[in-house]
Amino acid sequence: MPLGVAALLGVAGCRGEISSTGLGASAAGATGAGAGATGSTAGTGMTSGVAGVGVFQSNVTCDGARDVPVGPLRRLTRQEYANSVRDLLGATNVARDDLPADETVGPFASNTVTALGDLGTQQMLDSAERLGSAVVATQAALDRLVACDRTAGATDATCAAGFIDRLGRRAFRRPLAADEKARYVALFSSTAAGGTFADGIRLVVQTMLQSPSFLYHLELDPMPATPAAAGTIVALDQYQLAARLSFFLWNSVPDDALLTSASSGKLADVVGVRAEVTRMLADARARDAISTFHAQWLDLTKLAALGKDPTLFPRFTPALRDALQAETLAFVDDVLRAGDGRLDTLLTAPYSVLDGPLFDLYGVARPAGTTGPVRVDLDPTQRAGLLTQGAFLATHAHENQTSPVARGVAILRNVLCVALPDPPPNVDNAPPDPKAGATTRERFATHESVASCAVCHKLIDGIGMGFEAYDAIGAFRATDGGRAVDATGTVVGAPEIAGPFDGAVALSRKLAGSAQVQQCVARQWFRFALGRMETASDGCSLKGMFDGFQTSGHDVRQLLASIATSDAFRYRKVGP
Repeated sequence: MPLGVAALLGVAGCRGEISSTGLGASAAGATGAGAGATGSTAGTGMTSGVAGVGVFQSNVTCDGARDVPVGPLRRLTRQEYANSVRDLLGATNVARDDLPADETVGPFASNTVTALGDLGTQQMLDSAERLGSAVVATQAALDRLVACDRTAGATDATCAAGFIDRLGRRAFRRPLAADEKARYVALFSSTAAGGTFADGIRLVVQTMLQSPSFLYHLELDPMPATPAAAGTIVALDQYQLAARLSFFLWNSVPDDALLTSASSGKLADVVGVRAEVTRMLADARARDAISTFHAQWLDLTKLAALGKDPTLFPRFTPALRDALQAETLAFVDDVLRAGDGRLDTLLTAPYSVLDGPLFDLYGVARPAGTTGPVRVDLDPTQRAGLLTQGAFLATHAHENQTSPVARGVAILRNVLCVALPDPPPNVDNAPPDPKAGATTRERFATHESVASCAVCHKLIDGIGMGFEAYDAIGAFRATDGGRAVDATGTVVGAPEIAGPFDGAVALSRKLAGSAQVQQCVARQWFRFALGRMETASDGCSLKGMFDGFQTSGHDVRQLLASIATSDAFRYRKVGP
C-alpha cells in the first residue's frame, strides 16, 4: 500500500500541502451538460479525502440562489493584445516582447492588475504609436482600414465618424456612448484640420489603443440612479458576456456577429450562449485559444527559447524545435475541432500531426504524395497522446539529459492539480551529472537517500521515471547508460490510480481514466476562461461543470460550453 500524499508531505523537510483544488472522485448525479447549476454553498464541495487529496462532493447544496466571487480587474495579455489588434486593424507586426510582461494565475497568463508603472505605460504608448502609424502608412492600407470611399462623395468627416463607430464598438466591446464618440470625432477633426485625413485616423487609433476600455477587461455598468449594493449578484450585460466569450474562445475581441447577438438579446439565456459557443469553436480563430491553453497548461511556452547540447543532440535544430511546437498545437486542434473532442483522445491517441524533421525523430515515413503537416499513425507501444509528444518531453528535460523531476512535477501540478511545495531554498537543484555506464535512475537515486529529499521525490520521481524511454529531445530510446531502459514508476499522488505502471503509454492511459485528472483539466479550463482561481463561491458552478463534462463522456467542447453557461461566467458580484 503506497504512502498517501499527505503523509509524504508531512514528513521531514518537505513542507507544503495538497491544495483544496486537488480532486478525486467524480461528481455523481449528472444534471446535463452545460445546464449551469445554481445555488449557494459554504464551500467548493471539497472535503479532505483519501490520502489528503480533496474530493468533490456531489451533495453540494444548489438551491437556485446564485453565488459568485468578486472578480479581479485584468489587463489584456500579450496574446490577447496581439490577436485583438490583428482582428481590429489587420496588424500582425506586434512586438510582443516590447509589451509589459504577463502575470500568471497557475500556468495561465492572466494579468490580474497591478500598477503598470512608468515603463509599462510607456510600452503601451509606444506600441499604440507604432500600430497607428503602420495602418495609415500607405493609401491602400488607409482605405482598407477606413472602408469608406471618399472619392464617391463621402466627406472626410462622415468617413471618420463611421470608422470611429465601427472601431470603437469592437475595440471597447460595446457601442460608444454619445459623449465618447463626440470626443473621438473632435480629436479627428482637430488633428486632420492641422494635417491630413490620415493624421486624424492615426491619432484616433493610437488613442483608442491606449484607452482602459481596450486594455482592460472592464465590466462596469453606466452609473444607475440607485447603484447595486456591494455583494449583490448581477448578470453581465450582453456586451460584457460577448467579450468574455470572445476572449475565452478566441483570445481576441468579439466579431460583428457576436456583437449583433449581444445587441439583439440572443445571449440572454443558456441556449443562445451555447449557440454562440458552437459557432465560435467552428471558426478558425478558435485555434488561438485552444493552442494558447495547451501551450500554457503544459508549459510549452518555454519551448521557443529551449536549447540542447549540440554535441549530444545534433538533431535539435531550430527547425525541429518549431516542428515540435507545431505538432502539439496541430494535434489538439485536430482532436478538439475536427475529431471527437474527448480528453481520452488527447491523452491516449496513437497518432499525431507531423511535418518536417518529426518523421525522423519519431522513426516513421512520410506518407507518399503528402506535403506539409499530415496525420500519421504512430507506434502505439511508444506514443499515446500529448504527454508522449516531443514538445512536452523536450520542454521538461535538461539540455544534456532527461529530467524525471521536471516531468514528474509537470504531471502532478498541471495534470493532477497537486499543489507541490517549492524546494527548500538551501537545496541544490542541479541535476546529477551524466556518467558513463550509469542510468538516470541510478544517478537520481540520491534523491531518496536523503530523508529531507526523499519525502517529495517518492511522489515526483515515481511518476517522472515513467518517461525514461524518451531522451531529452523526445526521441524514443531502448537503452540508457548502455543498459535497457527501466521506465517503471509508481503513482502516489492520485489515490484512485495509485500503484505501479510501466512506461509513459501506460501512465497516460491511467491518467485518462482518472476522475482526478478529468476534474483537474476541467478546473484548468475554468481558470483559463476566467483568469482567476476558483473560490468557495464557485461550488455550484463547478458542480454543473463537472456533471456536464462527465455526462458528455469528457468531451472538452461540451466542457467549454458548460463553463460559458455557468453562473461563474455569466454573473458577477458587485465589489465594495
